[in-house]
Amino acid sequence: MTKITYCFFIFMLLHQCLNAQNGQLFLLAGQSNAVGQGDSLKSPICKPNTAYEFDDTANQFIALKDPAGKPWKLFQKAGTGSVAPPFAKRFNELSNQPVYMVTAARGGASCHRKAEMADYNTWDTNGKLFADAVENTKIGEAKSGIFLSGVIWMQGERDANAILNGQMTGDEYETALESVIQRFRKYFGKRLPFFIIQTAYQQDKAPDGCDAVRNAQAAVAKKMKGVYIAYGETGEFAKRKWFKDIVHYNQEALNDIGTKTAEFVYSKLKK
Repeated sequence: MTKITYCFFIFMLLHQCLNAQNGQLFLLAGQSNAVGQGDSLKSPICKPNTAYEFDDTANQFIALKDPAGKPWKLFQKAGTGSVAPPFAKRFNELSNQPVYMVTAARGGASCHRKAEMADYNTWDTNGKLFADAVENTKIGEAKSGIFLSGVIWMQGERDANAILNGQMTGDEYETALESVIQRFRKYFGKRLPFFIIQTAYQQDKAPDGCDAVRNAQAAVAKKMKGVYIAYGETGEFAKRKWFKDIVHYNQEALNDIGTKTAEFVYSKLKK
């Protein structure tokens, strides 16, 4: 073992020990369903001292509860329920570790620049969302003393509409999604886990655009190590009557996503 390899091994060991002792830090990113358009009255309550969210306005972590998130730069607050409390609650139950959440989501945000609409911005390289998310997460790491454990990604509806309208292709979405992942890994480690919540079918549109996005998400998860479809049941949401409107998930859906995603994430991170 070379000296450089040995030093890297020690760094990674310290990284894992630090996170194991102090908790886990997750970034929740994407567009409106990541923001959350559920119902805070139906969102689970996390036990005291088990779940926190980063409050940019106060520059500190506070108890996590819905409506999660704070308006900061282009990012938005849940209106009113979100996936964050059910995720954090279940992950804490499984791991017995406190969960720290950083939220970075904006309604209507695209992944590819060709899908960008009006002033909703994009996660592509010409947009502001990615840089703001990195800044927010770096502050969260410093305040919590924990390295980022993984990204939870809920995004795709805007690009699905652009695909349906002929503005771009599914292959272009796939390339843009890979780019987002690679850029996050540039800042937070080349093995950073990336957990995708597969996009559901919008209720007022033909399914072709959403199918293209869903297929691209599955393809990226298949070919990139450490990238996963953490939740793939969104295709059944219409049958379950889990839509709040034509595109947004209700709180029952968000609770299911949060709970099952936490179980999936825990199964991967405990290895």
